[in-house]
Amino acid sequence: MSYNFTVSPDFTPDHLSGWYIFNTWLQKALGEAVHLEMYNDFQTQRDAIDAGKVDLIYANPYDTSMLVREKGFTALVKPKDEADEATVAVHTRSPAKTVEDLEAGVKVAITNDPDIHMVGLIMLEPADLNSANIQLNIRDNYLMVAKDLLRGGSDVGIFLAEAFDNLSSMVKSQLRVLVSSQIRLIHHSLMLGPALADKQEKLLGALMGMMENEKGQGVLKSLGFSGWEAVNQENTEFMIDLMDTLVV
Repeated sequence: MSYNFTVSPDFTPDHLSGWYIFNTWLQKALGEAVHLEMYNDFQTQRDAIDAGKVDLIYANPYDTSMLVREKGFTALVKPKDEADEATVAVHTRSPAKTVEDLEAGVKVAITNDPDIHMVGLIMLEPADLNSANIQLNIRDNYLMVAKDLLRGGSDVGIFLAEAFDNLSSMVKSQLRVLVSSQIRLIHHSLMLGPALADKQEKLLGALMGMMENEKGQGVLKSLGFSGWEAVNQENTEFMIDLMDTLVV
């Protein structure tokens, strides 16, 4: 039997090959065939989840509630010392020095990354800005958000902080950060579906052991991770509740 694995579409492109390397490691760890399927956008991925085509997923925090409460998934691990934070930036030629300097009608470049989209809009609230009085320009990825700012297509960009940090020094030198979030409590998780429930202990042990050998460390490095941290049900429920609060 073959299982299906997927990754939240908001991963940084630099780590695409890393997920294929991880999938090869995963098959050896489980002793099972695992097919890695990458989806171009969040809705297509959610359609696949609804159709029962996903057994294992590296999921963004926004989708965690649906996966746990509607689809019976269990969170196993999260990247060690990693959290999902948002960065709001403008071009250096922008007169805005703080979020409060932004005005209604501002053009905001953003991706469809749901948790960063949500956190980013919350960070605009001190300027009395919301989705009703700004123009949202949806871009395919964070590099396109940056390019939109450089070309003058948008006034403000909202980034996954990690993606902003990974921009080239040439690009970042032309951008000014107005604010970055410091929530530290929301994160992506590797989540196991019901079809793999009987593999939970085996997989968790293998994941936690990756840091103990050279091959495992190499796989982690290809993903940009230093290691994994185990996630229990209480941690997951707390994050789900927090996300629900932020949405409200």
